[in-house]
Amino acid sequence: MHAQSLSDLLPMEEMLQMSGLEFMQRIAAGDLPQPPIGKGMNYGVHLAEEGRVVFRGTPLFEHTNPMGTVHGGWYGTLLDSCMACAVMTKLPKGTAYTTLEYKINITRGIPLGTQIEAVGIVDHVGRSTGVAHGEIRGVEDGKLYATGSTTCLVMKMDPS
Repeated sequence: MHAQSLSDLLPMEEMLQMSGLEFMQRIAAGDLPQPPIGKGMNYGVHLAEEGRVVFRGTPLFEHTNPMGTVHGGWYGTLLDSCMACAVMTKLPKGTAYTTLEYKINITRGIPLGTQIEAVGIVDHVGRSTGVAHGEIRGVEDGKLYATGSTTCLVMKMDPS
């Protein structure tokens, strides 16, 4: 097994030849690799449709803080991913995004081993910014574990 590197990802030039929706749907379908951060955080893209992206994941012991509860960064990473990727689904070919800011509210602790869904939904995407909100709920219990909001910078990219 080799160490993963940027060469294991789709080259930017190829990504820019697809709409953001096509790119995200190909990841969800398994035609393109999942985001590398998902491996360490134990989550991945489950569903992508226009204006909405769903990640599924399960917090493990490796994701706990010194008190043994799920670290807030795990919630934040999941919400940042689903909300920003929802913005991605509204972007045309030749366009990319980056998160400008995000905010989360943790409503309760997620028990270790609980499978969750992190759903991101677009509120607005314009020429220069995208805004989305999201939530984390348990797949089996339906409980709300966290909510969030984000603003993303939308950028026209030069494919060369």
